[in-house]
Amino acid sequence: MAIILDRDTRVMVQGITGHQGTQHTRAMKEFGTAVVAGVTPGKGGTSVEGVPVFNSIAEAMRGLPAGARPNTWICFVPAPFAKDASYEAMESGIRKLVIITEHIPVQDAMQLMAYADYKKAVVVGPNTPGVISPGERAKVGIMPAAVFRPGRIGVISRSGTLTYEVVNSMSEAGFGQSTCIGLGGDPVVGTSFIEALDMFNADPGTDAMVMVGEIGGSAEENAAEHIVSAGIRKPVFAYIAGRTAPPGRRMGHAGAIVLRGRGTAESKVKALTAAGVKVARVPSEISGLLKGAGL
Repeated sequence: MAIILDRDTRVMVQGITGHQGTQHTRAMKEFGTAVVAGVTPGKGGTSVEGVPVFNSIAEAMRGLPAGARPNTWICFVPAPFAKDASYEAMESGIRKLVIITEHIPVQDAMQLMAYADYKKAVVVGPNTPGVISPGERAKVGIMPAAVFRPGRIGVISRSGTLTYEVVNSMSEAGFGQSTCIGLGGDPVVGTSFIEALDMFNADPGTDAMVMVGEIGGSAEENAAEHIVSAGIRKPVFAYIAGRTAPPGRRMGHAGAIVLRGRGTAESKVKALTAAGVKVARVPSEISGLLKGAGL
């Protein structure tokens, strides 16, 4: 079992004819993901990596058989066009959106998330490496598939590179992943730590969760409060990047803003520890913590 993605995931790639779209379409297909359509205005009628390209999402929905239409959408288009493209995807009935694009204007992102809430759509990103469920052979994003292996640990991360480091250490120690979600590094993102924790907590294929956080924002502190208030029953482990950052230094993603005593590594570690979360000092310690918990 997994969350968000499964073996019935069928993907549409917005911006498939660009360098990134083409490269990652190939990688997603090689992993086993069903990529059924691509969209680039003006390139309809062509194909990329054997995937048919359409001029619009609506055209793709009309042109594909009902059982082959996409239910998941990944965005590689430039930031100024990402909001409108996301709207078109949701208007076409797609309810799972993965937005790789970074630095989407904050107002655009806020409007996009409000519309996604109205449409009851799951949005991962923006500025995300994506989602991968190794046991389901489903990857929607840019994550390097080689470091992942099927298993029962859910991973939720704000950092792409640190995700790969933590996951590689876990995999080498024998801990596979049910699903790994990159939340995204822009100031406004869709799926949060809290939502991901709830999804993993309800997933029978997940035994424990690993959070990979970083300084800035209050997402980790909010998650710690939720773990207690919502009664998250599965064990949670964490690593917070930036513990050696000089006081007042802004580091990391656009959302890495420290404000009024919240957002520092110390405040996050303190909040998580108080919630019963075991926090690693370095990424490689996560595997030891999992072993120590008998997982």
